[in-house]
Amino acid sequence: MKVMILAAGRGERMGALTKTCPKPLLKGAGRALIEHHLVTLKRQGFTEFVINVAYLGEQIKAALGNGEQWGVHIEYSDEGEQALETGGGIFKALPLLGKEPFLVVNADVWTDFPFASLRTKVDKGIHLVLVNNPEHNKNGDFCIQDGVVRLADKERYTYSGLGVFNPDVFKQHSSGVFPLAPMIRQLITKDQVSGELYGGEWVDVGTPDRLADLNVKLQQG
Repeated sequence: MKVMILAAGRGERMGALTKTCPKPLLKGAGRALIEHHLVTLKRQGFTEFVINVAYLGEQIKAALGNGEQWGVHIEYSDEGEQALETGGGIFKALPLLGKEPFLVVNADVWTDFPFASLRTKVDKGIHLVLVNNPEHNKNGDFCIQDGVVRLADKERYTYSGLGVFNPDVFKQHSSGVFPLAPMIRQLITKDQVSGELYGGEWVDVGTPDRLADLNVKLQQG
């Protein structure tokens, strides 16, 4: 199973930290956020990566190269100066991702999730990993009932930025800028989205404070 790491965002909430450095290269305990993913995923048997880049993308390419230093192979989907958002970014990368379901991981999260378990989660169009709601998303995004993701107003959880996608779910779309969330919601109404709730370690590294907290967590082991 190939892995797409979403790394094209500007990271504006990081303020001055991302003025000259792309967010995926910000460091947690001395290692770039995106490198944490490469190391973890390689350890669990994933070796084929596609990374989309836009803002300061050349820095990401220079830092990671073709992935050989981690024993993986990296291809890049370059979106130029204008990032295509999550949905548009994945759509542009489809020729590199192939015809089989692929794993999508946000570059700006850190987690100890057992990624290898997702290799079998390909029964529906999309499989999402949900987590308990953090302080910055107290109302959550989706609820889950018997392994199926719903839009109901029952207890909702937060989308973790981890999921398995069948490329066929993008057939109704065309190239351009579009977010992923509306597409996911549409597929939920068609019972095409499965999911699971993960209660382990997960951090959305979206602000300087959260990055600082992650550094403390990792340094403490």
